[in-house]
Amino acid sequence: MKNILFILLGFLTIQTFAQNKNFIDQPFLETIAEIDTLVTPDKIHLVIILNEEDNRNKKSTEELESSMFRVLNSLKIDLEKNLSVLDYSSDFKKYFLSGQKILKTKMFSLIVNDAQTVGKVMAGLEREEISNVSITKTEYSKSDQLLLDLKAKAILKAKQNAEKMVEPLNQKIGKAIYVSDLETESITSQLQGKVAGVQIRGYSSIYGSRAQEDIVIDFEKMKFSSKVTVKFIIE
Repeated sequence: MKNILFILLGFLTIQTFAQNKNFIDQPFLETIAEIDTLVTPDKIHLVIILNEEDNRNKKSTEELESSMFRVLNSLKIDLEKNLSVLDYSSDFKKYFLSGQKILKTKMFSLIVNDAQTVGKVMAGLEREEISNVSITKTEYSKSDQLLLDLKAKAILKAKQNAEKMVEPLNQKIGKAIYVSDLETESITSQLQGKVAGVQIRGYSSIYGSRAQEDIVIDFEKMKFSSKVTVKFIIE
C-alpha cells in the first residue's frame, strides 16, 4: 500500500513540475495598465445640532425641531429614509432664573444627494436660526460597480498595450495566462472640522444679514482608480 502511495505522489510531483515547466517555457508578454476617473459625490452626510442656547430668540429644542422639519419637507427630502437621530442629551445643570427649564440638545444625521440641496438645507436652516450644521462625509453610492468597470477597462487597456508592443515583431497576442489586480483605490472624503475639498460661497452674507439667497457649495470630485497586471502568450 505504501509503495502505491509513493508511486502516486511521485507521479503527481512529476506532472506538476511538467506543467510549471511548460508555463515557464511559453513565450509571454507582461503588461501593467491603470485606469482612473473622477466622479461627483452623490451621498453627502450632514450633522444638524439643535440647541436652545444657539439661537438668539432662545427657541426651545422642540420649536427648532419643528422648524427643521418644515425646511426639510419644503425641499422634498425623504425624512424617513434620510434623517435619523444621532444623540439626545439634557443639561440638568443649567436653569433659567424664572423656572426649572432644562436646556436640551438634539443631534440629527441627514443624507442628501447633491451640493445644491446641501446649500439649500444650510441656508434654510440658518434662516430658522439653526446654524450648527456641518458636512461630515461624502461618498459615491455606485462605487462598487464603478471599480468593477475600471478593472475591466484596465484589462482591456493592458491587452491593447500588449498588441501594440508585439506589432513591430510581426507577432500576435494570444490568451491571457495570468491576471492580477495590483491596486484598486477609492478616495472617500472623511471630512472633519474645516471641510477639505469643499468651497462654500454666500455663507458669510447669510450669517451677517440672513439674506434670502441660497448657499452655493462646490464639492471636489472623488478619484477612483484600478491597476492590473496581465501576462499574454505570444503567438
